[in-house]
Amino acid sequence: MKASQDFIKQLELLYEQYEQEVTEKLKAGILKDTTAKTYLTHSSNFVRWCRNDFVPGDRNK
Repeated sequence: MKASQDFIKQLELLYEQYEQEVTEKLKAGILKDTTAKTYLTHSSNFVRWCRNDFVPGDRNK
């Protein structure tokens, strides 16, 4: 794990808020599907990287 459990917990809570905001912007027509998907995929990968569950460039689960 690259980060402490406390940090991961806080990060996951913030990610949930971020995901909601992106989803709201998508529903409001402010973001396109592909843009929202990109935002969520890359931010999710960052959270996974912090959990030591993702390696950039490797084949991931």
